[in-house]
Amino acid sequence: MRLYLLGLLALFSSVTAAYTLEQFQFDDPKQTLQFQKLIEELRCLVCQNESLASSQADLAQDLRAEVYEMMQSGKSREEIVDFLVARYGDFVLYDPPLKPATYPLWFGPLLLGILGLLIWVRVIRSKKRAADRELSEAERQRLQELLQDADGDGKQA
Repeated sequence: MRLYLLGLLALFSSVTAAYTLEQFQFDDPKQTLQFQKLIEELRCLVCQNESLASSQADLAQDLRAEVYEMMQSGKSREEIVDFLVARYGDFVLYDPPLKPATYPLWFGPLLLGILGLLIWVRVIRSKKRAADRELSEAERQRLQELLQDADGDGKQA
């Protein structure tokens, strides 16, 4: 049993170790912080809700390595971001710039919320109109018959 548990521990520790940031070493601690900050600001294109720093996807690992290599070669933060945006689009940024191509990202949720609110108001109003509607003569007669039948049943009991 111990051997089995040790085997599982070794398996899981190797998987998690494969995604640590320790493999990216810089000579300058300031550059290490810049690297960590940059990969926190970039979105994993596979996971979409995780940064490159926290994602375990293969693509995220490749992009971390690519950012590392670019930083090692002396590229600035802006050059790296521009390269990734040119290659993958503004979606790679957690905070995309406001421009016509990103309007759906910025305003889509708001428009969907407004649309939902309008539909909800319309449904409520139509239900209120249906409840306030007057009965036709045939409906009144049917209602009177039902009420008389109910009163008649109640008197016999």
